[in-house]
Amino acid sequence: MRFELTEEQQAFQDVARNFAADELAPFAADWDRDAFFPVETMRKAAALGFAGIYVREDVGGSALTRLDAALIFEALSEGCTSTAAFMSIHNMASWMIDRFGNEEQRQKWLPRLTPMELIASYCLTEPSSGSDAASLKTKAVRDGDHYVLNGSKAFISGAGTSDIYVCMVRTGEAGPKGVSCLVVEKGTPGLSFGAPERKMGWNSQPTAQVIFEDCRVPAANLIGAEGEGFKIAMMGLDGGRLNIGACSLGTARAALKRAKEYLGEREQFGKKLAQFQALQFKLADMATELEAARLMICQAATKVDAKAPDATMHAAMAKRFATDVGFNVINEALQIHGGYGYLKDFPLERHLRDVRVHQILEGTNEIMRVIIARELLKS
Repeated sequence: MRFELTEEQQAFQDVARNFAADELAPFAADWDRDAFFPVETMRKAAALGFAGIYVREDVGGSALTRLDAALIFEALSEGCTSTAAFMSIHNMASWMIDRFGNEEQRQKWLPRLTPMELIASYCLTEPSSGSDAASLKTKAVRDGDHYVLNGSKAFISGAGTSDIYVCMVRTGEAGPKGVSCLVVEKGTPGLSFGAPERKMGWNSQPTAQVIFEDCRVPAANLIGAEGEGFKIAMMGLDGGRLNIGACSLGTARAALKRAKEYLGEREQFGKKLAQFQALQFKLADMATELEAARLMICQAATKVDAKAPDATMHAAMAKRFATDVGFNVINEALQIHGGYGYLKDFPLERHLRDVRVHQILEGTNEIMRVIIARELLKS
């Protein structure tokens, strides 16, 4: 057990934090207002190795660990939560191809995914299957050298812009054993997209339905074997949950820093807000809970890297705790700012809007409790 970062971890965390300060934070409010997807900026991050963090090096990946990734995403999200979160999704989709794809598939897509020349989306959720992911209905029927897809995916980040869609589809029986994983490329006949969703937050990334209407996908695009899709999806989500938790921490860290600065600047009743003990206690609680959440993310990441038998449970614990704490810390920071915190002139209202969805996606926090309880009751 160690609590200090290695020199290498400190170095790439510093690179990520500097990138966030220089390339993300100054533009995040404009991207949010204009619903602008900063592809070129993400490609700059990819040039630093942040688009294939745990992809193998032979295809341009950084071959880092889940713990390393959590440190990177925490740092990036200090600049723009929404953009950092999309890069997490891109990393997850790329990892699925790297981990479960054959050599031909890896060499076909990953050398262009790691520099974000191609952009990837992950497609699991459907209009009628969210928390009950194993009930997905998008059907893929084998027809010679192709699968014919019919159905739709909902709430897909990058939909319409991304080039690669890593999709969970039903090729067999009901339930998880009938789910397979297919890569669908943009431009495939029968692939279309819904109108952009109008969202509370995460506005620097497009979100829409992905629609399949007799969409013919080469059977060569099957990742793994038929029936392995649900396992692939769930393994991907272990890492995705850590990244989203880390994004909540980074955003909350930025909010805590602003709250601390504001307490030292603002005066009421003839003295600085920092001199009021009630606000000192609030700041102390915010910092303490944030540190506890960071330790949980680090522990869970270490277990996922080690393929520990309880890794999924700890990833669920860390995601639930970190996303709840992140939201609460930002909410308290906004409260400290009073009416100013509610204005778009300050970043806190955007931070709050952006992290709220973290308690929903990658499995709702209620589903995290289901996973934790199920594992606890096994023993």
